[in-house]
Amino acid sequence: MTTRRDFLKGGAAATGIVFCSCGLLKGAHGQQPARQKLPVMVGGKRVKTIDVHAHCQFHEAGALLGDDAAKVQLPPVNGAEEAFIEIDRRLAIMDSQAIDMEVLSINPFWYGRERDLAGQIVKIQNEKLAELCASKPDRFAGFASLTLQAPDLAVQELETAVKKQGLKGAAIGDRVDSVEFSDPKFFPVWAKAEELGVPLFIHPQGLPELGKSLAGNGWLANTIANPLGTTIALSHLIFEGTFDRFPGLKVIAAHGGGFLPSYADRSDHACLVGPKGCNPDIKLKKQPTEYLKQIYFDSLVFTPEAIRHLVAQVGAGQIVLGSDYPYPWELHPVDPVFAVESLTDDQRADILGRTAAKLFNIRAA
Repeated sequence: MTTRRDFLKGGAAATGIVFCSCGLLKGAHGQQPARQKLPVMVGGKRVKTIDVHAHCQFHEAGALLGDDAAKVQLPPVNGAEEAFIEIDRRLAIMDSQAIDMEVLSINPFWYGRERDLAGQIVKIQNEKLAELCASKPDRFAGFASLTLQAPDLAVQELETAVKKQGLKGAAIGDRVDSVEFSDPKFFPVWAKAEELGVPLFIHPQGLPELGKSLAGNGWLANTIANPLGTTIALSHLIFEGTFDRFPGLKVIAAHGGGFLPSYADRSDHACLVGPKGCNPDIKLKKQPTEYLKQIYFDSLVFTPEAIRHLVAQVGAGQIVLGSDYPYPWELHPVDPVFAVESLTDDQRADILGRTAAKLFNIRAA
């Protein structure tokens, strides 16, 4: 398996993977931005950079799965081994990325497990994550795991995680099995998150039912299915009236919200063109695109131009920094934000950390 260290030493070339910088981080005038270092300064002021999309794993939780542990905790992708955090090494990498703090999460692998086993996995993960964050409170914060297939248990887990363990919200998938998050069974969980005032980080799990269509070259099961999963989840929450029911619910969408922000305006026309495909009993309080203003989106869209477009669609105040580390999607997440020349200093500081600091009640500098 190729780790980040291998990439930095030329391991990517050894595995036959070819990279091209292709000027992707160049600003509007074609100049390569300087590599950012800690402390990050914007307009002469220190900004705490907060990466809300960073992952971890714990061997103790996987041990409950026996022979299945390696399959779910060590998928055959670069960076998987580094999800098991070695603190000194992770801190050194964060320093190299100009990241002050990571808000850690664990992608759900327990939704398909029976209630008791899933609850044990979640209990261990939340305890270990709280312990890790408490050991380095200036560098790590964490999203709780939830046994979301058992919403009554998930409500208890969320309250314990926030009130007793110091976790900052919860990381959830994009649905549970085939049940969308707009289903009323999940309402108690959304109500508890709203009551506690903590965000829910939606991270997609892919769409296994599309396996045949997504087979072939290009890892389409992730390249296409992951952004699509987030798009579907957010669209259901909008069109089924879930955001109207829980107007104070704070949701952060991974990978820039999937495809939704890039084609959001189509949502405003759908029910006008095809009214029979829309439920007349669900009367939304706003235009579908207006709900994007109450969703937060991570910045993991790779290029300055993509970030510029995301800002134009949802507003800079709704975007937070994201890298997906340790998976090497974006090893320098701060740099593209600096390369967006249309941003003001305040907008840039908001994306880099100030908005996240408010969301998680973290000291901003």
